Amino acid sequence: MELHSITPLVLTFNEQENIDRCLNNLSWAKTVVVVDSESSDQTVDQIKRFPNASVASRRFTNHTDQWNYGLSRVASEWVLTLDADYVVTEELVDELKALQPNHDVYEAAFAYCVHGKALRASLFPPRALLFRPAKFSYRADGHTQLLDTSNTEVGKLRTQILHDDRKPLSRWVNSQLKYAELEASKLASTPHAQLGWKDRLRTKYVLAPILTVFYCLFVRGLILDGWPGIYYTMQRVFAELTLSMVLLDSKLRNGH
Repeated sequence: MELHSITPLVLTFNEQENIDRCLNNLSWAKTVVVVDSESSDQTVDQIKRFPNASVASRRFTNHTDQWNYGLSRVASEWVLTLDADYVVTEELVDELKALQPNHDVYEAAFAYCVHGKALRASLFPPRALLFRPAKFSYRADGHTQLLDTSNTEVGKLRTQILHDDRKPLSRWVNSQLKYAELEASKLASTPHAQLGWKDRLRTKYVLAPILTVFYCLFVRGLILDGWPGIYYTMQRVFAELTLSMVLLDSKLRNGH
């Protein structure tokens, strides 16, 4: 695959702690399209220091709309969609160079990092992020979005992308309630029979937070990563506990 046929697409909102690391590893790209959701920090000023980066400002509505707007600004055959806290490694660039595409979309797994230390595992699922933008669009899925790849075989990249978010913990904590409210809405609007086993556990209120501790530390082996692994586990427990509280609050408010 020719690298000039790939346009990285990055979404940003107050990402001054992350955006330099992301863009530094995209110097191979002829153009990087950045859609910024009206950042109030130094994010846009930092982006403008990269000559191959083109930034467009769009008021945030939801992640699905932001991504689809970004896709409309991509003119190349392929797009590589990235959050601002993703880092593309040299190994992945080498894999892209050698790739002979036999699919229209490829997914990659992630190495989750805590303050720069890569963990041996995480709960972060693989994501479809290299694809032909003319053939796909995003749809909402709870607090996040999914690329609509129905009836399409998805290829797999061998090399992981680094997920290395350095934003302050307070920012992360404040985001969890918003995410939990969106996830709760998704659970409430989906018939129980259509929920996956993880979401069915979440509807039991107390099981998911408790099981997350055991699963992260011992099944996924994060106890072996020391304090970073424990920190990540605490993050996941906090996220599940927040969702449980939102679900239970709704139940009690409705008199059930």
